[in-house]
Amino acid sequence: MKFYIGTDHAGVELKDWTVELLKSKGHEVEDFGPYTTDRVDYPDYAHKVATAVLADKASQGILICGSGIGMSMAANRHHGIRAALCHDAYTAMVARGHNDANILCFGERIVGKGVAESIIDSWLQSSFEGGRHCARVEKIEI
Repeated sequence: MKFYIGTDHAGVELKDWTVELLKSKGHEVEDFGPYTTDRVDYPDYAHKVATAVLADKASQGILICGSGIGMSMAANRHHGIRAALCHDAYTAMVARGHNDANILCFGERIVGKGVAESIIDSWLQSSFEGGRHCARVEKIEI
């Protein structure tokens, strides 16, 4: 699977670690940065990742900031993006299974590497269940 990933200055360390984790699991990753902890604006990176995911329908995105909240809010401004802020494996599974989420968001100040790995593993192991969830997802896309 191909992932587009971005962060702001508050998530650089966890982003870099996540890029290596995904590559070690055989996934392709395009890293939109930033590559230092110099202050940047999270919406700039959320928009880059959301635009890339929309252009490459088979891909997924990952956005990281301090809390994950700002990234998810900015990404969800894009029609067709369903960015889910996940704090554990269960919320990642439900985001994919019930909401057909296409961008995973989490916060470096909220989750450590162990929890981030369990979130990513759950995301990777889950897929949209369809069925009764289809109509609900369609209602998101107004």
